[in-house]
Amino acid sequence: MATVPAQPGPVPTRGLGCPPQVRQHGPTPLHLKRVPETRELRLRIRGWCAEAASLFDRALPPSKDFLAGQARQLLEREQLAVGYLGWTMVGLASAFWERHVAAVPVSRRLFLVPPLDAGDASRPWAQLRSRAESLGYQVMTTDDAARILQKLLQGSVDAVVGVASLDVLEKALDRFLSPGIPCVAVPLMSTDGGATGVDDAWVQEMLELRGSDTPPLPPSYVHLMRGAAQLLSAAELSRLCSLDHSERDGQTSPAVEVRSETDPYPLTATETIAHDFLRKGGKHSRPFITLATYDALTGAQATQANGAAIMAGWPDGVRRTALSIETFHKASLVHDDIEDDDDFRYGDPTLHRRYGAATAINVGDYLIGLGYRLVSCERTRLGADVVAEVLDCLARAHMRLAEGQGAELMWRDGGNKRLTAQDALHIYALKTSPAFEAAMAAGARLAGRGAEYDAAIHQFAHDLGIAFQILNDLKDWTNDPDNKLAAGADILGGRPTLLWALALETLSPAQADELHELLAADTPQNQDRRLARARELYQVANVFHQADQLVEKHRLRAEQLARQIEPDPLRRLLLFLIDRVLERPHEPATDASDENGMGHHVRHES
Repeated sequence: MATVPAQPGPVPTRGLGCPPQVRQHGPTPLHLKRVPETRELRLRIRGWCAEAASLFDRALPPSKDFLAGQARQLLEREQLAVGYLGWTMVGLASAFWERHVAAVPVSRRLFLVPPLDAGDASRPWAQLRSRAESLGYQVMTTDDAARILQKLLQGSVDAVVGVASLDVLEKALDRFLSPGIPCVAVPLMSTDGGATGVDDAWVQEMLELRGSDTPPLPPSYVHLMRGAAQLLSAAELSRLCSLDHSERDGQTSPAVEVRSETDPYPLTATETIAHDFLRKGGKHSRPFITLATYDALTGAQATQANGAAIMAGWPDGVRRTALSIETFHKASLVHDDIEDDDDFRYGDPTLHRRYGAATAINVGDYLIGLGYRLVSCERTRLGADVVAEVLDCLARAHMRLAEGQGAELMWRDGGNKRLTAQDALHIYALKTSPAFEAAMAAGARLAGRGAEYDAAIHQFAHDLGIAFQILNDLKDWTNDPDNKLAAGADILGGRPTLLWALALETLSPAQADELHELLAADTPQNQDRRLARARELYQVANVFHQADQLVEKHRLRAEQLARQIEPDPLRRLLLFLIDRVLERPHEPATDASDENGMGHHVRHES
């Protein structure tokens, strides 16, 4: 049986981050999220989806963009409204993964349902939840994204069955499909007033999936993602960092009765607080990048079905190097929070709020020392030359990060708040890109493939880092439960951002002066009014749309470079990183651009 043809040329067109023929960035427009009105039409589309999915090349998992292209073709062929695009994409994904989900034991499947408020017991998905629990499913609600990801990374879940609105399922497609996690889903029925019901028979069918006749799993980043998360587990973190305990002047630590974050023993308090902070929050993107780059350049065996066993045979030097990347990242967060006087990190009070600035600075310094020691201790096993090259990569990244942070602090604490977009982008390149570059460069050197990729990795990290930081600016204007909790923290903290620079270049002189007054610490207006007016001025200047355009420009640059990279596993990894790292804010900030997304022409170059 013939498979769906690939796009001409050397670049794969689907799966594990590969670029599609037609890329759709950002959320699917509302007019493409129509639910088929009758059960008969839903069954017909599902049948067409099953037929189409049976022809997909199973060498790679389908990407969201590939599914969008296939769904458009299907709807055009059957002369159906393009408004069913989102629903058809879910049908195609479910059809592709159905046999894989069927082969996973029910106890290792996760059933996702919408959250239930008081009095919602009559909702159809309330009964379905009970049914899933009786079958042995693990059950969670779709609004708990952090815990869902944690479940997947802990290794207790191998497949997902979901019931949700098309809006939620669209985000789930990014979260589950891009790493290669088997998943099937049933969209909620909906009207303009919201979700009203669910195709009960379809959900029952998905819950009852059983079978052992399954095709081989396509390559997946799940094992590498789990490996990165495992580095930060209490047991593995203690094991990999145990090198320090035998070197404390030949002495062992006294017995400790109380060794916890809330009441640490003074002689081990720094280590206890540092390890606890290492384990908190984040997606562990940087250690994942190191592990995945190493794998991509040593045969890409960890993306196969036996990936966990492959990784178990890797030397600890690879794990310690990946962990060192995370220790540097977390150290920078501790110090940044002090310098910015932030109140929250990962939903908890920042370390300097809990223990005081002096202790927090010391913990950050400890994490920096730990990062270098994790690498240097492996010189015998990895080889002195490799360790020296990795340490050089880390040291250069560390210096550039400090330069970027220093530039931000000098601007924040100086009297002249004039900032160009060019200046902001340069600060971003220094503050964010080096961490991505160091993570990839370290993985390449561990694989024995260092210098040949230096230039490409540098440029890729440059564009990825800038796009990531711009998205972080946009995220600052949403309520962010995973990080600092308060919208508009950057402008209240007086930090230089691209949004600020774009506003100054676009607003009238009077409006620009008003924006400066809002930034002043002694402004008589209360915080909520300051933020509301700043948002209004940003909308007048159309900065959210302009920033979004710049994200796309740097994303496309990174993609163009990635498509030229050899070997194939490394190319797929870079494209996967673009989609994974550049996730959109949950509630994108918007401005007064027109319905077609046309706004001011962006002339700024980085």
